[in-house]
Amino acid sequence: MFSIFNFLRKIRNSKSHKSNKPAGFQQNNPLSPKLSANLHHIEHMFNLTPDLVIRHIHARQGAAPAALVYLDGLVNKDAINNNILRELTHKDPEEVSVGSIHKESEWGQIEDAILQGNSVLFVDGQPDSTIYGTQGWPQRAVEDSHVETSLRGAHQGFVETGSQNIAMIRRYIPNRELKIKELTVGRRGRTKISIMYLADVARPDVLEELETRIKRIDIDAIMNTGELAELIEDNPYSPFPQLILTERPDTATSHILQGRYIVVVDKSPTVMAAPAHFFTFLTSVDDHNYRWMIASFIRTLRFIAVIIALFLPATYITLISFNYEVIPVQLILSIAETRSRVPFPPILEAMLMEITIEMMREAGIRLPTPIGQTIGIVGGIVIGQAAVQAGIVSNIMVVVVATTAIASFLMPNYDMGAAIRLLRFPMMILASMFGIIGIVIGAIALVAHLVSLESFGIPYGSPLAPWRFADMKDMFIRVPIWAMIKRPKSTGPMQPIRQRNHRGGEDS
Repeated sequence: MFSIFNFLRKIRNSKSHKSNKPAGFQQNNPLSPKLSANLHHIEHMFNLTPDLVIRHIHARQGAAPAALVYLDGLVNKDAINNNILRELTHKDPEEVSVGSIHKESEWGQIEDAILQGNSVLFVDGQPDSTIYGTQGWPQRAVEDSHVETSLRGAHQGFVETGSQNIAMIRRYIPNRELKIKELTVGRRGRTKISIMYLADVARPDVLEELETRIKRIDIDAIMNTGELAELIEDNPYSPFPQLILTERPDTATSHILQGRYIVVVDKSPTVMAAPAHFFTFLTSVDDHNYRWMIASFIRTLRFIAVIIALFLPATYITLISFNYEVIPVQLILSIAETRSRVPFPPILEAMLMEITIEMMREAGIRLPTPIGQTIGIVGGIVIGQAAVQAGIVSNIMVVVVATTAIASFLMPNYDMGAAIRLLRFPMMILASMFGIIGIVIGAIALVAHLVSLESFGIPYGSPLAPWRFADMKDMFIRVPIWAMIKRPKSTGPMQPIRQRNHRGGEDS
């Protein structure tokens, strides 16, 4: 019975694919030796495309008529005018000085080349065309990352051009073992995806699984790295990110050196690293720039911040509603005095304030910078003295919400910070229903979920579950760089040694 359904589904999918192809699309047809026939085919293929340019070329005396075809706006016009059109007056098409030149005779490949910003030369009497690499679309300059700021790290962030992002990573690792595999995703968008890795370090089974999942994608287009991550991650119903997204070349390089794979998506300023585990999201590129004791202290603060951001509002609700006997008498009298003017129960008061904070955070991010600063000032007045004087919230709730918000700002990874912020709402509901038992049940369920997750076959809870003592050197604390002789075992590197102990100790 299932085989019949699968057969019918395949027939339906094949029909839908055929219906998505534009009329007149003849991908595998060969070129005609006649220039006029080829230009007529091009005009039919790019119907209603006003940015298509056909430049007829009057080459040197005795040469056959020719035409150069490209899309205006996607090409470097200086390269076309100075390196192609001018040189064709006294050189053969293969002798033109541009970045790349190759021959092509199938219309499908020629169409892709034109849409990717190349220019195609058709010569009368020749059964093939010459494709010149003349990409030159508008792009912004390399700037500092706005999401992952660093005090001592490099001030370069990725841009929207995949080849430029690959070049930035290659500058950090000028090694022949740095390999790149290219794939194309999307029936209409045709997005180029590049997988970068160290061939003698990264696990080959992870690469095979990564390629399989990407090739399985059948979609119109991939607009950014977040869409790709959601399509290939292991558990799409988990709030936790299972793939690392970064805007920084130095962070991406660090992941490659640890044995991970980097996926560069063309047209996206963010690259993806896989596989990942929970504690990877709590490390920052600056951790290896500070002295190891300072870095360990800051990293410990982050772990404390995770606990505060997740459990502090729920703990406040529990103490006020169920277990107020554990609060010192002077403090409980002060809390009772401030809460006497608040008409709402603790859970409603906490929800009101937390949702207000989340709305202010989103408004501050989406609005232009000058207005975003105004939102912060207005929000500070609203959640501060004005809300307390109006009797909407108590003083102690303002302190709890402010402390929770500050703790959530310590997350170096935005995706993990968003997951932590989201999870504190069910924690508050459990605390309001069952008190401290509800928080314990929520914590146990959270740990069980984290331990059950995987990222491309790597346990998400590693190195705690399963226990890997060697990886503890760069987790809760950061030991000195010279003591981190091996790569993390959690990534399963084929070449575990990443440095020799230059301080005279034995290599382990």
